[in-house]
Amino acid sequence: MKMAIRQRLLSVLLLFLPLIAWADNRLNIVVIVGDDWGGPYASAYTGIYGRALPSDTVKTPNIDRIARNGVLFKNAYVNAPSCTPSRSSIFSGRYFFNTGGGAFLYGTWDPTIPSFPLLLHDAGYHIGKTYKTWAPGVPIDAPFGGVKTYQYQQSGTSANRFSSTVTALMAKGMTFDQAKQTLLDEVNGNFSAFIKARKPGQPFLYWFGPTNTHRSWVKGSGKALWGIDPDNLKNKLRAFLPNVPEIREDMADYLGEIQALDAYVGVLLKKLEDIGELDKTLIVVTGDNGPGGFPHGKWNLYDFGVATPLAIWLPNSKAGRVVDDFTTLMDLAPTFLDVAGLPTPAGMNGKSLLPVLTSPNSGQVDPQRNFVITGEERHVGMATEQSLPYPARALRTANYLYIRNFAPERWPMGCPLISPAPTPTPWVFVDMDPSPTKDWIINNRNVPAGAHFYTWGFAKRPMEELFDLSKDPGQITNVANNPAYATVKAQLAGQLLAQLKNAGDPRVVGDGKTFDEPPFTSLASVACHDSLPLGWLANGQ
Repeated sequence: MKMAIRQRLLSVLLLFLPLIAWADNRLNIVVIVGDDWGGPYASAYTGIYGRALPSDTVKTPNIDRIARNGVLFKNAYVNAPSCTPSRSSIFSGRYFFNTGGGAFLYGTWDPTIPSFPLLLHDAGYHIGKTYKTWAPGVPIDAPFGGVKTYQYQQSGTSANRFSSTVTALMAKGMTFDQAKQTLLDEVNGNFSAFIKARKPGQPFLYWFGPTNTHRSWVKGSGKALWGIDPDNLKNKLRAFLPNVPEIREDMADYLGEIQALDAYVGVLLKKLEDIGELDKTLIVVTGDNGPGGFPHGKWNLYDFGVATPLAIWLPNSKAGRVVDDFTTLMDLAPTFLDVAGLPTPAGMNGKSLLPVLTSPNSGQVDPQRNFVITGEERHVGMATEQSLPYPARALRTANYLYIRNFAPERWPMGCPLISPAPTPTPWVFVDMDPSPTKDWIINNRNVPAGAHFYTWGFAKRPMEELFDLSKDPGQITNVANNPAYATVKAQLAGQLLAQLKNAGDPRVVGDGKTFDEPPFTSLASVACHDSLPLGWLANGQ
């Protein structure tokens, strides 16, 4: 018996050996989360998917530096393609559907769920946040202690509106470099205030969440401010995006905001260098869901909606690795606790990435990390009749994407038209953000060259979707009913449902109607119309 106990203790000791050296000098943690930053679009990803993408055009030297000195994840995903549920999963380390009211946009945080920032704070970390953390939700930023608790924004919040702020300052006579520097100074001022507030030698957690990559940005700003030529994107757009000037410009503007985000990252890296903490800090840079205002993006379980950039710089680990391991961002919470030498609380579904980060290997490091599960319930409450969710879950592997739509009779992007509308302009497909891309697709829905883009973006979807990624990386050809894929579909469907049941997903446990009923639905009185008004134009929605 004593021998067995000693062997068990030795096993635990070996497991946590990498952390023992940090016990008296724990690593700092800096988490950078770009709002609606997906794709994954950063120049570090150029070429790694074997096809031309906007990553080939955007320039992100500071994000690339993190990847170059750490690990770049090729298969990283958010757990849900919407701000609040995605961030609920990040903070809790749980599947979004196990966060109660946090599973919905504008949801309510369950205070009984442990969150990694407050666990680190209780363990002696100095914690702080700037810009968006957990939102929109009630109470705002609850998993980080509240709206102003641990908030450092003394220098302002203009960095959340890069193109509009810079364009306004240039109109007053500033050069682009001068206007940009005012926002970089703001970022530095906020981070410096946070650093100044910590005790000497105290490890810290800093959350940096700018929202400039969330619409809206200034039309044409990608080229006007950053010199990104939309025509350089002619052969780099996804298959579900029309290759027309309006959409290329819209994407160029989005890439410009990513370059602004990268400039902010550069400020944080320089500050860490200046205070001598760069080699003592775990740095994570990622996004919370795919881009808004584009089909297949935010609020979709296709890759464009749930695939996210993820680069992690762990000091004293082998640098410059690209790994194929699948991960969702719920793995971050147990990773941070692991780094801090803290136990993982009961209820966390995520698994620490520390073994992957400390490995010297590239490619597939952990053979068990060969799939991810993503899902969604409801995005904008006013998008659907009686605020009913659009429940869906997906299983993504290296070769296939399988999606189960639990209520295919509902509209995936919200009703074509809802009434009564809260504004004079009708609300259509509210779950896709207003954008020039949305305008073009809707306004060209009856044109032969545009009809299929409208179908891919807004039409009702079957109960099952299956995409063969080797033949269809754009995920536009559903082969779920193709007999040649019957065995694959059955295997993936069984795997998905087994994983969901094991995790206690309310959508497959019990009667499966938990999220369809109060308090998760408001049963608001809005009418869902199945067609757009004749001659309606999306401009100004």
